[in-house]
Amino acid sequence: MNSRKAQVEAFDRLLTIMDELRAQCPWDKKQTLESLRHLTIEETYELGDAILENDLNEVKQELGDLLLHIVFYAKIGSETNDFDIADVANGICEKLINRHPHIYSDVVVKDEEEVKRNWENLKLKEGKKSVLQGVPKSLPALVKANRIQDKVAGVGFDWEKPEQVWEKLEEELEEFKVEVAKNDKEAMEAEFGDVLFSMINYARFLKIDPENALERTNKKFIKRFQYLEQKAASQNKQLVDMTLAEMDVFWEEAKRL
Repeated sequence: MNSRKAQVEAFDRLLTIMDELRAQCPWDKKQTLESLRHLTIEETYELGDAILENDLNEVKQELGDLLLHIVFYAKIGSETNDFDIADVANGICEKLINRHPHIYSDVVVKDEEEVKRNWENLKLKEGKKSVLQGVPKSLPALVKANRIQDKVAGVGFDWEKPEQVWEKLEEELEEFKVEVAKNDKEAMEAEFGDVLFSMINYARFLKIDPENALERTNKKFIKRFQYLEQKAASQNKQLVDMTLAEMDVFWEEAKRL
């Protein structure tokens, strides 16, 4: 691993290159906070993919892309004298020190759950009006539900045992089945949302990340379905012309790979 000196030098090199690109490159000159936003989101998802696939070389590359975006935003901020990279770094340093009194002060905690509770309480003391204020509105619904539940649990609004959450899930499933029987689309959607919310809550109690779990299943399905497509093509067949029983033969083969 590189020394701290080498790490600082590498970061300084990146800052210098950013200065040069902003001054000389036609594309980089035109970028704004808003124009970079969707690219940053895309890079974040690419990092997420690399992490799920445990491709550490790709993780390294994607972290570099994200670091470039952070430096780019800070460069733009410096041009309007609103903030620069030092302000960004010092800001997060101060936040970490303030929110870890068990490290930088004399507060004693017994476990990670107490650390999380203290974290949420400290944010309220800093001026936030709600523990849910920090949940981005644009988060995908599944991720948002998980973050909502995690945050309210941080201030003690939570079930005590996984069994209680499972009972709630079963209750929501029954309510969903009732609405399905009535074929009331609006009520069905509402109850289905409650089922999903309860499933995500149960996953949290089991220490399962629901987004990761679902994405792993997505990748597994894609891999198996593409195998099915390849086998059909090798026999000069179109899926649309095959029976479900014929396709299922290849599907079962894919499951054994």
